[in-house]
Amino acid sequence: MNDTPAPIPVAKKSGPTVAIAFGGGGARGLAHIHVIEALDELGIRPVVIAGSSIGSIMGAGMAAGMRGTEIREHVLSTIGRRREVMNRIWSLRPTNLASAVAGGFRVGQFNLERLLKAFLPEGIPADFADLSIPLKVVVTDYYGQSERVCESGDLYQALAASSALPAMFMPVRIDGRVMIDGGIYNPVPFDHLVGLADIVIGVDVVGGPEGDGEAMPTRIDSLFGASQLMMQSIIAMKVKAHPPDILLRPEVSRFRVMDFLKAQDVLAATAGIKDQVKIALDAAFAAKTGN
Repeated sequence: MNDTPAPIPVAKKSGPTVAIAFGGGGARGLAHIHVIEALDELGIRPVVIAGSSIGSIMGAGMAAGMRGTEIREHVLSTIGRRREVMNRIWSLRPTNLASAVAGGFRVGQFNLERLLKAFLPEGIPADFADLSIPLKVVVTDYYGQSERVCESGDLYQALAASSALPAMFMPVRIDGRVMIDGGIYNPVPFDHLVGLADIVIGVDVVGGPEGDGEAMPTRIDSLFGASQLMMQSIIAMKVKAHPPDILLRPEVSRFRVMDFLKAQDVLAATAGIKDQVKIALDAAFAAKTGN
């Protein structure tokens, strides 16, 4: 018996167009890096990208022209290192008492727009217009009880709004409206790509509660676990109504939403998704071209 693994099929550089939606999931979304690397290796550049929460940030990196390997290196050299994280957060400290109390003191709430500017690579521009691939950033209108898709204007503002996890980060105002995490309303926004490409890919990194089925979850685990269940129900309904051509689900459930310091572990645990991307795309290309 030959134990040598079969080679991974490689999709053609030309042919059907591809669009991709990167889903929300906090630190679990670092698995998106493998998907971006797989597309790079196949020579495929999406014609349009959509993203919610961490997915919008990863999508912005790709839309700006960054390769997956560059995004990986940046992640591991910043949020993957405790000392670097603390140094960058320390650089955002108020310089005086007036700055510290401006707008009121909020325990446990951080200005995500400032954090993003401190942590994201310089290659990500300030405006949507300077991206090399069109990007749709999904945010949730808190009082409007609806989703909104940002496609122009201030990119960092949109990314901050899309990633503004309630209780962790301050909401963001866009055009006078209060916006919060886009993943709450649309965890994997593949529905916004229908008709824009021949092949639509959705990447779900929401995960779900993990355990032996008997142990009582902690208060925090039950809070985040409940949000996972809610988002998975939304995804299920959207898949039933109009499924993407490819839906990828990296094994991310063992990680928590704020496990960014475990970046290396997340990447190691989800490495297998890269081959799944290539196999799924090879089949999708064959189905579209009849080869």
